Amino acid sequence: MGLDQSKAGQHMAEQMEAIEADYANREGDWEIGDICTIVEVRGPAGAEVRMRSSATSPHSTLGLLKFAEIFAISQVTRGGDA
Repeated sequence: MGLDQSKAGQHMAEQMEAIEADYANREGDWEIGDICTIVEVRGPAGAEVRMRSSATSPHSTLGLLKFAEIFAISQVTRGGDA
């Protein structure tokens, strides 16, 4: 039996809708840059974490991860959604 990918697909669809809503009326041309996904995969023996980045260099990937960490911490301390 394969993995059910619907949860990841739904999450990414919601992310794209949120991005569209936030940037649709901003001045200038906006485009999606690098993308980094982190997924926890759970199974009978426990959980594993998978990460994939579209960044072309390790330092760019590390920068994305660090910025995401800072953003997530600020959301937690303010009580918002990350």
